[in-house]
Amino acid sequence: MPVTLHPASDGHNPFAVGSQVVTLVEVTEKNGRVLHPSGSVAVVLKSPGDLEHSYRVRFPDGLEWSLKHAQLVLLSRFKDPANAQAQLTRDDPLYERVIYRCVIGSRAYGLDDEHSDTDYRGIYLPTADRHWSLFGVPEQLECDETQEAYWELQKFIVLALKANPNVLECLWSPLVEHATALAEELLAMRSCFLSRLVYQTFNGYVMSQFKKMQSDIRNHGTVKWKHVMHLIRLLIAGTETLRTGTVPVHVTEHRDRLQAIKRGEVSWDETEKWRAALHQEFDEAFQSTTLPERPEYEQANAFLIRARRTAMNEELP
Repeated sequence: MPVTLHPASDGHNPFAVGSQVVTLVEVTEKNGRVLHPSGSVAVVLKSPGDLEHSYRVRFPDGLEWSLKHAQLVLLSRFKDPANAQAQLTRDDPLYERVIYRCVIGSRAYGLDDEHSDTDYRGIYLPTADRHWSLFGVPEQLECDETQEAYWELQKFIVLALKANPNVLECLWSPLVEHATALAEELLAMRSCFLSRLVYQTFNGYVMSQFKKMQSDIRNHGTVKWKHVMHLIRLLIAGTETLRTGTVPVHVTEHRDRLQAIKRGEVSWDETEKWRAALHQEFDEAFQSTTLPERPEYEQANAFLIRARRTAMNEELP
């Protein structure tokens, strides 16, 4: 069977409550009976706040169901001409336009175990003709079966300029599997994406997620410890980025303590104390950082324009 690549045309933010969405999969009972076919319209009743958990949606007949982000698309996007690109197979020429591939996640962090997947992220550069076409190109290619995801170059650059943690980690991943000459040029200028925005971006995400976890502790008495561990790791990474001007991906000396949190061996109170101490260090690092107020937009823009020009050639730059 072909591997399906899903373009993340709706970005990286969860759909809001009340959004009209279209299902990309059939909704079936355990016995296989189809309750709603692929392409059905529903309304989002509950949004998970992240892309890892399920939405609760309601169909016109009143049926409520839980579906993942990759199984839904906004109705407005579904009707867009670019939706003709919504089902890309592994053989699609866009997949051959990958200029950068690296390993991220637990294996890159040094937090992997025998159950860890290998997650690949990277960048693709579409040909000029494909980019200029009526249908455009997806902002991201996703292959669930092989744990791969590739941002279109401009989308990647915009996210990097905003200090998106996932994108910055790609630029500093110690496990690079493929990089063309153009990608090597991007890696050589990666420091231009770092700025004091690291503080706001990392801080905002960690604080919002910890508030939700505190609510889970109060209401349910438990949290997803793997998620807690990654939030602590993100604070450590943000602090070191502000201090050193480089993004630490491998956790080195913090590995054992983070693994203990992941296994649920550390109490919430103890974890919260560490989080508070790390947040103080994060605040202090922000006050003393030598990173600029804003990233180097001009340098990033000049690179993108050069890349777009090379996309007019048949060869992958």
